[in-house]
Amino acid sequence: MASKSKILIIGGTGYIGKFIVEASAKAGNPTYALVRDSTVSDPARSQTINNFKNLGVKLVTGDLNDHNSLVKAIKEVDVVISTVGKGLLVEQEKLISAIKEAGNIKRFLPSEFGNDVDRAHAVEPAKSAYNVKIQIRRAVEAAKIPYTYVSANFFAGYFLPSFSQPGATTPPRDKVVILGDGNPKCIFNKEEDVGTYTIKAVDDPRTLNKTLYIRPSGNTYSFNDLVSLWEKKIGKTLERIYVPEEQVLKNIQEAPVPMNVTLAICHSAFVKGDHTNFDIEPSFGVEATQLYPDVKYTTVDEFLDQFV
Repeated sequence: MASKSKILIIGGTGYIGKFIVEASAKAGNPTYALVRDSTVSDPARSQTINNFKNLGVKLVTGDLNDHNSLVKAIKEVDVVISTVGKGLLVEQEKLISAIKEAGNIKRFLPSEFGNDVDRAHAVEPAKSAYNVKIQIRRAVEAAKIPYTYVSANFFAGYFLPSFSQPGATTPPRDKVVILGDGNPKCIFNKEEDVGTYTIKAVDDPRTLNKTLYIRPSGNTYSFNDLVSLWEKKIGKTLERIYVPEEQVLKNIQEAPVPMNVTLAICHSAFVKGDHTNFDIEPSFGVEATQLYPDVKYTTVDEFLDQFV
């Protein structure tokens, strides 16, 4: 068997980054996490850092703003995965420049993991964030860096505990607010599974210069289907309050930051159906569960059991 690629993860202590670092280490890839000095000494990150060390992850000191540290770190590995948060998305231009200079990278995965931004119909302020991701995609392609984009749609751990109800921390038990008519199909993937599929893709020739869509049939639900599944679990019928699109758009404009961003992302998925309103064509994409049928992913049905 060919030796596993060495993987460098940028933004590994962030929300989705932690899961990708862990998946890489557990898959047996030599795993490197680029961290700032301030991150290593940050008490809030100590548990994550210790977990990385216990998994055998090599911590590499560096910064997106320190070109030499980036190039040096990149030259040590075969694959670079960026999981930086929205505030740093545009800074990935610096990463592209360092990868180009290093000249040894077999695959780059920029920070994505949500909607396919090239096929979304987002309104502001989500549109601006998506546009930055589009800008990074075009820069990667122009630099002729081999890439894979990962589209995992919604993170189950972020959206399902609250059913996207503002301020809620558990699924609703009396009434539920549904944006639009509740019929577009959306996709909810557990973060650990996103990590697993992402790492499987890094050495796979089938995902080279393609988008990997994580679209498991067991995680594809309309909002109405999701509520019905939950009602069945708790043995109770919820009052469904539907918000027409016109009102959703008004709410987005009036909402404070960052609620307006979250609402705009929900509008894209729940109202416009941007997770599933296009077919995956072989020219641009592949589907994770078809490529890796051996992965046992957590279904929405199983995920919701913890809240019953």
